[in-house]
Parts: sequence; C-alpha cells; structure tokens
Amino acid sequence: MAELKKFQLEVISPERVFYTGDVEMVELNTTEGEIGIYAGHIPLTTIVAPGVMTITESAGQLKEAAVLEGFMEITPEKVTILAQSCEWPDEIDLHRANEAKARAERRIKSADQSVNMSRAELALKKSLVRIGLSDKKL
Repeated sequence: MAELKKFQLEVISPERVFYTGDVEMVELNTTEGEIGIYAGHIPLTTIVAPGVMTITESAGQLKEAAVLEGFMEITPEKVTILAQSCEWPDEIDLHRANEAKARAERRIKSADQSVNMSRAELALKKSLVRIGLSDKKL
C-alpha cells in the first residue's frame, strides 16, 4: 500500500504545546460537523467543537484525545489547532468528569431561569466527551 503524504499538525492549549508532528490525517468535530483532513486540504479556518480528535500518524497508528473547543486553521502543508483544553485518555479524571456530568444534568433539568442553558449543555457535552474517551482506555 502506498504511504500517504504527511502534513504538520500542531495542537496548542493555554497550558502547553499538546501535540506537534507529521501526520497522515486528523479527524475532529467542528461546529459545522465532523471533518477529516489530509495533506493538501483546501485552506480553511473553522471553530472546533467538543469531541474526540483522532490523529493518524502512519498507517494503523492512531492517537485519540479529547479536544474541548477552539479554533483550527488549515493550510495545504499545516494544520494548527488552538484549543481551550486537550487531554489524552490517561490524563482524564473520570471521577471529576462524572461529577461535571451530574452537575450539568441537574442544571439542565432545573426550572431555574438564572441557569445559562447554553453553558450547561456545553458542560454536559464536554463531560460526555471525557467520559467516552476515558471508557475506551478501560
């Protein structure tokens, strides 16, 4: 099988350079839906939505991480993701994620008009991403 052309992927969060390297493909969620990027992709700037990012370093070698909001710039040679938060599966605190899920669900179910429903729904999505990715490693 022919080797796919690679491109530079850089994922940066406020705390650290999360990932940098040459990859064959990256898949993640945007506000417009799921996207898969190969080398030579058309230039694009988009908003990253909470979800699992799958990095294909080479044929069959996959890495997954939770990416929780951000921006992505795609050029034919490089993809840069500026993420609010990124976590590898072994960095996820499952207990904390379950607590965040329960808290968000309580806020959504409440009839309290002071609750910001958009924030509560986003918190629930983030916790579910963390829980889902953490469950995969078990």
